[in-house]
Amino acid sequence: MFKKIGPGVLIAAAFIGPGTITACTLAGVQFQFALLWTVLLSIIATIVLQEMSMRVGIISGKGLSEVIRDSIKNTWVKYFVLAMILCAIVLGNTAYEAGNISGATLGLEVIFGGVGSSLYPLIIGFIAFCLLFLGSYKILERFFVGLVLVMSISFVITALITQPNIYDLLKGLFIPNIPKGGILSIIALVGTTVVPYNLFLHASLAKQKWSEPKEIPEARRDTVLSISLGGMVSLAIIICAASISKGTIEGAADLAIGLEPLYGKSATFLMGIGLFAAGITSAITAPLAAAYVVQSCFGWEKNLKEVKFRIVWMLVLIAGVVSLSTGIKPIVIIQIAQISNGLLLPIIVVLLIGIVNKKSLMGNYVNSFWQNILCGVIVLLILVLATKSIFEVIGLV
Repeated sequence: MFKKIGPGVLIAAAFIGPGTITACTLAGVQFQFALLWTVLLSIIATIVLQEMSMRVGIISGKGLSEVIRDSIKNTWVKYFVLAMILCAIVLGNTAYEAGNISGATLGLEVIFGGVGSSLYPLIIGFIAFCLLFLGSYKILERFFVGLVLVMSISFVITALITQPNIYDLLKGLFIPNIPKGGILSIIALVGTTVVPYNLFLHASLAKQKWSEPKEIPEARRDTVLSISLGGMVSLAIIICAASISKGTIEGAADLAIGLEPLYGKSATFLMGIGLFAAGITSAITAPLAAAYVVQSCFGWEKNLKEVKFRIVWMLVLIAGVVSLSTGIKPIVIIQIAQISNGLLLPIIVVLLIGIVNKKSLMGNYVNSFWQNILCGVIVLLILVLATKSIFEVIGLV
């Protein structure tokens, strides 16, 4: 079973980061189970998009940026799209890296307390550096399998400890409802699950794991199972947060502390482990995705140990450690990254749909009619939410 596990587990690990934990925590505290349907919808959309990206990677043998670059004939449009990809993914991941490392730091603080906490970012950065520098896909894959399993078990057991009302849980999961003031939480939940850089990461990793079209069913199973597992973690976090009163929780760290009076040290310890696993997985995948995007855009040698590839992920990782250690908050860069991602996701999804329907590239592995219908619905949803997200950042809503 473990030999068949592929890059899907890295994608699940990537989107379950500090941003997702915070968004799920606040959604659970403010609206209890009312927004569980949003996570379910986001997971379905993520599975559909990541499956297409995975298929493109295996059939073409190229990264997604490379395929997009080759498919756009107009030079100016090509350079505009590539510039937007580089801005949104590379600058965005650099800005978000401090948050990823801080998530793992919070987990260590919950487990071990504040003693020596100033060294935690350096320790996490060093672990990430060592794993990335080894340059072995198999090593990264096995490490992430372990972390995702630990993260999943931690959050799911903690959710079970809270003994949720099953009727309310099922109602929130399958009956869409937008409570008053809930639209921004919906945007946050979708935005932290359907992540642009994961589309690029998945295509690049899939072509390393699988090289023949006949392996696509196996790759599809890996995608569905891994992302579903990630979705289960998001649901578990909302369930945990729903059991705590509104006034005591403002973020992921408060969720761990808030569980202690109700459910004892065990819940807090499990939450700390989950936070650490979520933070460190994103702290590794964000620099990796940025390096793959740059590699694909500029057509560098496809090698994890290539010097230029390593320089990119090192810069992203170092920026995260330095900004967190010195207290720098790159808020302007983060806002630019949010706007870029909001603009980029609909463009990339439309381009991706066009690519997977190109018979000359995909052969018999083009989208089916129903896949395209589902993609159309997803594009409309993404356009609406991306527009609202951009307006929120620039202060128009």
